[in-house]
Amino acid sequence: MQLGGEQLLAHLEKGLKPIYTVYGDEPLLVIEAADAIRVAARKQGFAEREVLTAIAGFNWNELHHAAGNMSLFGGSKLIDLRIPTGKPGRDGSAALQDYCARPSPDAVLLVTLPGLDWADEKAVWLKTLTDAGVTVKLTPPGLAQLPAWIAGRLRRQQQSADDDGLRFIAERVEGNLLAAHQEIQKLALLYPAGRLTLEQVRDAVLNVARYDLDGLREALLAGDVVRLARTLEGLRQEGEAPPLILWAMTEEVRALAQVKNGVAQGRPVDVLLKEARVWGPRQSPLRSALQRIDAVQANAALAAAARIDRLVKGIGGGDIWDEFLRLGMRLSGRFSGRPGKC
Repeated sequence: MQLGGEQLLAHLEKGLKPIYTVYGDEPLLVIEAADAIRVAARKQGFAEREVLTAIAGFNWNELHHAAGNMSLFGGSKLIDLRIPTGKPGRDGSAALQDYCARPSPDAVLLVTLPGLDWADEKAVWLKTLTDAGVTVKLTPPGLAQLPAWIAGRLRRQQQSADDDGLRFIAERVEGNLLAAHQEIQKLALLYPAGRLTLEQVRDAVLNVARYDLDGLREALLAGDVVRLARTLEGLRQEGEAPPLILWAMTEEVRALAQVKNGVAQGRPVDVLLKEARVWGPRQSPLRSALQRIDAVQANAALAAAARIDRLVKGIGGGDIWDEFLRLGMRLSGRFSGRPGKC
C-alpha cells in the first residue's frame, strides 16, 4: 500500500501494519511522519524500540536478530531501521525481502530513507516493502501550495492567519520548510491562540531580534560567555520574550545532548546530527561544541533548560535572565558548583 503524507494520520487511527517505509527529499516531513508512526506504535503496545542504522559495514543479520530478540517480558517491539544513503545494497535488499516474506508478529518495522531517485523507486526491495506494508512518499508543497501548508500548521497550535499573512510567511521562507516550521513555532510562543493579524505576523517574522537570537545561539555553541552575556542583556533591554529565548537556546542544548549521548553509544556523528535535525551551516558550531563538552555536561544543561521552562511558566523562584546566563556557562566549561550556582 502506498500513501501520501496527508493520509498517514487517518490511516494510523485504524491500526498498524507490520511494515512502514517512509521516504522523501524534505527531512522535516520524513522525521514528522516517522514520529507519528512511533507514537502510534507506543499507543498500541509496542513499548520497546530498537534503532538500527544501515551505514557502511552494517551487518544486515542485525535486522533478523532484532526481530527475534524480543523482551523476556513478552513486550512488542518497534524496529527503527534507518538507511541514510537510501541504498541498502545487495545484502540489504536481500535482507529486506527476506524479512517481508516472514515479518515478525511481535514487531513493527519502520524503515526511513531520504529522497529516492526513479531507479530506486522501481527497485525490487522497495516494491516488496510496499506490498508487505505501507510506503509513505513525502512530497514537499510547492510555492503555490505553501500558504495552505502553513495554515494547516497554524491550526495545530490553535492559530490562524488571513491569506495575506500566510503569503507573507511563505514568501519570507522561500520554500524552506524547516524555516517555515521555526517561524510558525515562534508565532505560538509570541501570541495566544486565535486569529493573527498581518501586523502580528510581520512583527514576528521580520523581528530584527531574530538576528540577535542567531548570535545568541552562536555564542552558546562557541562557549563565548562574554558575547553571550552581552547579547542576553541586549535582548532583555529590547523586551524580547523569555519563551522565545528559551526556545532558541533549548534547540541547541537538546541537539547537543542527543548527539553526545548517541556518540557515547558508539553511533556515528553524521547520522546523529541528521536525527537531531541539525543541517547545513548549523553543523559546524555544534561539532565544535561537541569537542568541548561531555555527555554529563550536555545532560546537565538540558536539565537546566527544563528548570528555566518551569520559571517561565511561573513555577519556582529565581531570575530567568540569570538562569539563561548560567545555562550558557554550563556549555562554556566555566561552570562549577551545584546546579543553579555559578
